Amino acid sequence: MGRTGETFGASGWKLLLASAAAIALVVLGTTAHASVAAEAQFVLNTFSFLICGALVMWMCAGFTMLEAGSVRTKNASMICMKNIGLYSIAGLAYYVVGYNLMYVDVGQWVGSLQFLYGPSTDELKLLGGEEGAGAAVVEAGYSTMSDWFFQMVFVATTASIVSGTLAERVNLWSFFIFIAILTAIIYPVVGAWTWGGGWLDQLGFKDFAGSTIVHSTGGWAALAGAIIVGPRLGKFRQDGTTKPTPPSNIPAVTLGVFILWLGWFGFNGGSQLALASTIDAVAMSIVFANTNLAAAAGVVAAIIVSRPILGRVDLLAVLNGAIAGLVSITAAPDIVEHYWAVVIGGVGGVVVVGGIKVMEICKVDDVVGAVPAHLFAGIWGTIAVCIAGGGNLGAQLAGIAAVGVFVMAVSAVLWLVLKNTMGARVSSEVESLGQDAAELGIEAYPEFMLMPDQDDLDALRQDA
Repeated sequence: MGRTGETFGASGWKLLLASAAAIALVVLGTTAHASVAAEAQFVLNTFSFLICGALVMWMCAGFTMLEAGSVRTKNASMICMKNIGLYSIAGLAYYVVGYNLMYVDVGQWVGSLQFLYGPSTDELKLLGGEEGAGAAVVEAGYSTMSDWFFQMVFVATTASIVSGTLAERVNLWSFFIFIAILTAIIYPVVGAWTWGGGWLDQLGFKDFAGSTIVHSTGGWAALAGAIIVGPRLGKFRQDGTTKPTPPSNIPAVTLGVFILWLGWFGFNGGSQLALASTIDAVAMSIVFANTNLAAAAGVVAAIIVSRPILGRVDLLAVLNGAIAGLVSITAAPDIVEHYWAVVIGGVGGVVVVGGIKVMEICKVDDVVGAVPAHLFAGIWGTIAVCIAGGGNLGAQLAGIAAVGVFVMAVSAVLWLVLKNTMGARVSSEVESLGQDAAELGIEAYPEFMLMPDQDDLDALRQDA
């Protein structure tokens, strides 16, 4: 007993001395402690931008799978070419001029027309070995190029929307030129009005992660292209009916939707723009949960309404229901009441199925249903901010209208110029043969036998 008591006494003195030392460090080293905390915040915020940006970049793989599976086998390779091309063009265009137009010295309408973008002066000094620059770098809150990367992958998403709508007939080089202008000028101008602090932001327009800024912008650009480029050959019969063009690979389409669903957590979650505090972590968790709930509700709603609207339980419409739910919640995924995410996503599922039918009635050929999923659902999601996200209806409607008129008008003019110069679509011979063989010289599935068109078979039998 006595030996145990002596050991306990020594331990007690040691504990007391350690506690005193800790208190002294806290009192005397407050400045140093704050410096470490600030640097940790910088690292966490930068890490959030980079990881969430990588998730959004992965959405390009989702769009590629969705589109390649939706088209006929004779055009699947071209879809792969267009998607790797548009991502690369978007990244270069946004680096050369787009980011500056969107975020640098923005006034009412647009930012700075200067070329190239890079690390801040303080970051360059720090990399050059000037330790004193570290405090100024940390004070910024995040790495300059982590923010650029996160913003860049958003513009690539906008470009991907156009690709799916115009599949199987758009001229490759005309498409690439359009994408370059869309990502260098059109999208950055819309972004300057809103996220850049321009006139729509000052009006009170709210769009947390881009239902209008990203998705409706891409949808308007795609709609203009679909109208001016025109439908695929034979898509609409002379009697006014629509000829089915079954997808070549349903599993690929489904995989693409799941990849997009995964990437959307970075899309919406990263738009919290910070992960360096308890409140940011809680808010990001809410965004993740709402994003998932809205997508699930969009799927279930599309399953329920597809038979009454389309005459069948349409798998492609159901898959688009997930995308529409995601697009719809993107304007306000930070709402605290999760049941609103279910409602908003569910309505989005109904909107996309109805939109697919409307597009058929209007004879606008959208191969993957991108316009209903991104434009129509984007409009709904932007209005839905007024229900639960604290948005002002007037400001939201003004934003929808302004973005719609600007993007549709500029895109239409650009498509018309391309149509009347280098041609906006491929020749009928190339379209009939398929862009894979005619333009790329490589088939996506060379070991598969291409089945003849059912309408052509029926006509042949009638002639016989």
